[in-house]
Amino acid sequence: MAITQLSAFLENTPGTLYRAVSSITEAGVNIRALSVADTKDFGILRIIVSDIEKTKEALDDNTVITETPVIAVKMSDQKGALKKILDVLQDDEINIEYVYAFTGAMQDSAYVVLRVDDIGEAEERLNSNGLKTLSDEDMGGFLA
Repeated sequence: MAITQLSAFLENTPGTLYRAVSSITEAGVNIRALSVADTKDFGILRIIVSDIEKTKEALDDNTVITETPVIAVKMSDQKGALKKILDVLQDDEINIEYVYAFTGAMQDSAYVVLRVDDIGEAEERLNSNGLKTLSDEDMGGFLA
């Protein structure tokens, strides 16, 4: 039940992120989550969007885009909520490659996106510990 994240490799120059986000917006796509990691010469824009194909079409033809399965977990917007998720993954020695989190529109709701080395095992362990993982279809409804 992993969700699909797009990663776009962008030149690290003024206006590049603006142009990418503008193009996605003008294509009528909702950006549900976003993270940018940078180096001196380029950045990696990681996004979860309402329409993957429209997003890929909207970005510059020279932009390298990859699709990556990631896990999104619903959690409360309270202290210790992220630690509960990490405890489960730590107990089963599931490696986390990267993570980013954001709050939801509903009060006391938050979400964490995780890239892990074993998605199936991670989802199974999280769900068996009462933690809700989301699908691509869930993302729109849960974030509303």
